[in-house]
Amino acid sequence: MTLKIVQNFDSSFTLEAQAQENLFNLLTSVAFLNQICQQLQSKQVKFTQLLFQPVPYSLTTTKGMPAEFEKYHESDEYAIINVPPNFMFSAKIFKPSRLCAIYQKVNNG
Repeated sequence: MTLKIVQNFDSSFTLEAQAQENLFNLLTSVAFLNQICQQLQSKQVKFTQLLFQPVPYSLTTTKGMPAEFEKYHESDEYAIINVPPNFMFSAKIFKPSRLCAIYQKVNNG
């Protein structure tokens, strides 16, 4: 079995306005934010409204994300989560099939 390294992968996507609004509402719901806080052991988190499509490993995308998002992966102030599949379905987003969302940890006091 040989490993194939992807040279280029188009990770760009656009969401319809209504689908994006529905998804953002789900990603900022109180119950979901509380769940993220619990998992991160953080007092508060804020959705940055940044989404990206996970990408295959390549020489330029060694973290499985577009290079411009790697700064969030390397920072302790941010958390990257997989958007739950049921959120994608509820928002009627089928392409791309997977998305990741970036949250900022906000620890007041």
